[in-house]
Amino acid sequence: MIDFHKPDLSDPDAYNAFLQHCPERGCEYSLANLHLWGRQQVAFLHGCMAFFSQYERRSIYPFPIGDGDIAAVLEEILQDARERGLQCRLTGMTANDCATLEDLYPGRFRYHPDRTYCDYVYAIENLAELPGRKYQRKRNHLNRFRQNHPDCRMVCITKELFPQVKEMIDAWYASRLDPEAPDEYHLEQVALRRAFEKWEELSLEGVVLTENGKLMAMAIGSRLREDTFDVHFEKALDEFDGAYAAINQAFAAHLHSKYPTLRWLNREDDMGLPGLRKAKLSYCPDRLVVKFWADLWEEDDEH
Repeated sequence: MIDFHKPDLSDPDAYNAFLQHCPERGCEYSLANLHLWGRQQVAFLHGCMAFFSQYERRSIYPFPIGDGDIAAVLEEILQDARERGLQCRLTGMTANDCATLEDLYPGRFRYHPDRTYCDYVYAIENLAELPGRKYQRKRNHLNRFRQNHPDCRMVCITKELFPQVKEMIDAWYASRLDPEAPDEYHLEQVALRRAFEKWEELSLEGVVLTENGKLMAMAIGSRLREDTFDVHFEKALDEFDGAYAAINQAFAAHLHSKYPTLRWLNREDDMGLPGLRKAKLSYCPDRLVVKFWADLWEEDDEH
């Protein structure tokens, strides 16, 4: 079997040398998300970086990256799946990955588009400035929020603020979680707990909106590539109408000012939720990071 291991956060550069310098891929190809979500492991093989992920009771292999011998890595992944007794499923694939796989293994894989997990990518200046007619409704919503909350201000998250941020997040989940039915919210709570535990090691940063000492909203993310920042979490309390629009714009404006080389915000996927999809589309994404998954035809499958 491949000797997969958890990412070693004491040496982030070893991972980011691959993750932050590969062609555009989904948000799962970030050191932060590798650590925060599910049980994910990596291995360095033939000049490439390979992945093994156990998430939502399924074992998968996100497509390997790097300039080395991808064919040799894929052959090792196929062998690893056989030794583990798994059907080999490759995920997070681009159209080019699909073409590469088909060239190497013609007719042996089935390919599936994965609209649920396509990432939404926005020009950062658009979310920071909300320019033009297409953002008129967003500006109106934001202006109403500012009129109703003239004392609201943005503050960067520091360790000193962690207790307050966690309290706000707990309040947000309290009205949504069913303790008898674990779901995406429970997984997200685990991811957020890990984020606060490894804040510095993962180079996370974030902001909150606060009014007279009360936190109204928060956003947390990390650098995906030199020109792209990934927004991992965004939460706003329901009692403050317009707080989501406000935290979205405030975080974008903060990052745009702090990092002149940033061009894009990746706001991740919509998990197939209609309301979330509508909200993300309403901000007019510049593009979607389209993803595919592929599974190996087994000998007893019907072609």
